[in-house]
Amino acid sequence: MFEIFTILHDNGMLLLMGQYPNGPLGGVLCTLLISVLAVLFAFPIGVLLGLARLSPWRWLSWPATCWVYLLRGIPLMMVVFWTYFCVPLLIGHNISGFATMLCTLVIYESAYIAEIVRGGIQALPHGQYEASRALGMSHLKTLRLVILPQALFNTLPSLVSQLVSIIKDSTLGYVINVPELTFAANQVSNQLLTKPFQVFAIVALSYYVICFSLTWLANKLEAHIAQKRRQPPQANANVAPAVMLTKTSSQ
Repeated sequence: MFEIFTILHDNGMLLLMGQYPNGPLGGVLCTLLISVLAVLFAFPIGVLLGLARLSPWRWLSWPATCWVYLLRGIPLMMVVFWTYFCVPLLIGHNISGFATMLCTLVIYESAYIAEIVRGGIQALPHGQYEASRALGMSHLKTLRLVILPQALFNTLPSLVSQLVSIIKDSTLGYVINVPELTFAANQVSNQLLTKPFQVFAIVALSYYVICFSLTWLANKLEAHIAQKRRQPPQANANVAPAVMLTKTSSQ
């Protein structure tokens, strides 16, 4: 245990932020940055894919379905290699390992977010869609104003849980020299030579703290959403006392 504290004292900043500001950002901060950016960029793509999968137009639903099933059916490592070798060929110049891993996670996680969004939409009562169409709203307007706001709110816990998966998936950036936490830990281990167990125990504990905190947040969000579902609408809560007061006055 004393050795772990010594390693943290001597190499804590390298594990936390890599060589920054004298070099590239790395460590825990790089892991969190690439994971959050991946969620932010993959989210709109996932929403569009989820809507396309539910579209009544086959020219939209079929390609989206193929995209989702293809990416969910292959290992993430394969997507890492494809992005690493194909993106430079497409754009004509090399890109950094950070950008490569970010593109990989955006492409890969968009398929999973699409399924989360699709599940959130299908979980809503179908009567809301039918009522909106009966009021004269178009299919796209119904999705934008009625269905999507509720579905995205309900999927918040699942999206936070998906962020946990992305944080763990980001460790594969090690193979293309992304200076994330695992890469920084390997640098520390190579310097110390005789303490790999202690170094990677610190890494495991760091991932556990981050993922446990996000999982706790997802559970809190889920409980909050469940509580809001059980609460009566505010308008009805205000109307009911007024009705009772009117009845009492009339008597």
